[in-house]
Amino acid sequence: MKPKLRSGGFSLLEVLISIVILSFGLLGMVGLQAAALQANREARMQSTASSLARELAEMMRGNEDVALAANNPYRVNLRAPLTLVTASYCLNVASSTACTPAQIANGQMTEWLARVNSELPGARVLVCLDSAPFDSNGLPRWNCTTTGTDPTTVIKMGWTRGVTDRSATGNNALDLATNATSVPALIFPVTAGNPV
Repeated sequence: MKPKLRSGGFSLLEVLISIVILSFGLLGMVGLQAAALQANREARMQSTASSLARELAEMMRGNEDVALAANNPYRVNLRAPLTLVTASYCLNVASSTACTPAQIANGQMTEWLARVNSELPGARVLVCLDSAPFDSNGLPRWNCTTTGTDPTTVIKMGWTRGVTDRSATGNNALDLATNATSVPALIFPVTAGNPV
């Protein structure tokens, strides 16, 4: 009598175990994708803020007489929504109307703050003279210190960002620039041979 040949194959249990192992791998990839998207968003916001800060520094360098004055439209401390007390639209009037340098600065700030408001969620902007923009631990800080030698005009910017603690949920998962415990996301000194 011939022995029965056993047909080889996978049992249902082996298939289920393979599916469970594959699903754990896929869940890890989904988590990695979410972290990559968050990092991409943060990098895009940092790049946008750097570009906006560089633009403001160039406006200040171009209108140096106003930027050097003690009380000027460039020095602001604003939280979202970013609007000046006396908004100016001097840059939008006909060329026959002459604007003073202070009106030009006010107009530049009005338009610049509108762009910051639209491009950085929950933005906070502080432009001040500061001789120590970082604390003793090397962390950026919002407070401006003019004591010391040669304070520099510094542009400090913050916006709503995700926190690094992945276990945080809801509002705790966000670092709001308007919170008292937040730190600036960008410190941009206005230097490069300019006295501003």
